[in-house]
Amino acid sequence: MLKTLFTWWNGATPGIRFTIARRGVFVGQDDYGNRYYEAKDASDSYDGRKRRWVIYDGYAEASKVPPDWHGWLHHTFVEPPTTEPLPRRRWEKEHRPNLSGTIYAYRPKGSLARGGERQRATGDYEAWTPE
Repeated sequence: MLKTLFTWWNGATPGIRFTIARRGVFVGQDDYGNRYYEAKDASDSYDGRKRRWVIYDGYAEASKVPPDWHGWLHHTFVEPPTTEPLPRRRWEKEHRPNLSGTIYAYRPKGSLARGGERQRATGDYEAWTPE
């Protein structure tokens, strides 16, 4: 409870929850647990477009928003993905948030996080030396 009172990066603060309950309408939820809202009327709008919000499930990280919801939040799509989902092509990969700084981050061979050992250079490598 104290986290939600004093930190905005661990989910919505009570003030934001109150504002959204008063002015917003729940539109949908994505696979990561993020919840999306839109303003009830045009009084909370800009450029004639209703305001849209995302309340992150857990730590506030923008890369946790999938592309279809990102497009809806930025008014690229009129309809939310709950009513009109983006068509998926077979070559598209599933959305993954930025994993840097986590235990799931990519660590190539030779990385210090993997022990710093790398393969020896092959015979086609020639070290640069100043003349």
